[in-house]
Amino acid sequence: MRETPVAPVFTVVIPARLASSRLPHKPLADIGGAPMVVRVAQRAQRSLARQVVVAADDTRIVQACQAHGVQAILTRQDHPSGSDRLAEACHLLGLADDDLVVNVQGDEPLMDPDLINQVAQLLADRPQASMSTAAHAIESVTEFVNPNVVKVVLNAQQLAMVFSRAPIPWWRDGNLQGITALPDPLPLRHIGIYGYRAGFLKLFPMLAQAPIERVEALEQMRAMWHGHAIAVHVTAQAPGPGVDTPQDLERARALWASSHKA
Repeated sequence: MRETPVAPVFTVVIPARLASSRLPHKPLADIGGAPMVVRVAQRAQRSLARQVVVAADDTRIVQACQAHGVQAILTRQDHPSGSDRLAEACHLLGLADDDLVVNVQGDEPLMDPDLINQVAQLLADRPQASMSTAAHAIESVTEFVNPNVVKVVLNAQQLAMVFSRAPIPWWRDGNLQGITALPDPLPLRHIGIYGYRAGFLKLFPMLAQAPIERVEALEQMRAMWHGHAIAVHVTAQAPGPGVDTPQDLERARALWASSHKA
């Protein structure tokens, strides 16, 4: 008789930074009567996480979270990346090195709680991996060639081989006249959700940047450059859209409203 897998114990940490060049004060933008970062936390609270914590860089974010019953901690304002903020959060929360942490971005108010669970489960099941993340199949040539859509190629163990903004894998014979069709099997789009072992997360900001990381502006390549494996869960369903621009915000508001009709 096959045993039922034991659900992993993990913490969700949501980094939130008040400054945003394209959408000022983005974490506090209203979605259905609550700040966006609160909506993200509420989605995460529907996962199996033992705790959901917002790691903020401003007291206004902390206060907004507390007003809605969401746990929040204040971190330094000078962190160069979200990973640095997460590393500080691990220290502030007193997480042990083998604790699992899932990083849900603060601009993903429509994140699927099941995807959070799957990213955590995958990392728990893959002791050889320092990180986990997610991807889904690309079904549009427009998405495939878009440099803002990050692609990932996996090996036989469901570990990432490479991430890139370029259209990979390159269809040698099919792309001779330009990209007009997708390769078979379909390429994979990387989804920006990450699972970490807390010990690695504390180490990560101290690792030297990788040359490919600087070129592609993809922080996860630093981990791979230093020999750390990233396990990838492939989901059949694309996640809800993130929020980077005012137009994204209006779309997220409309989607949230349509899913919360009486």
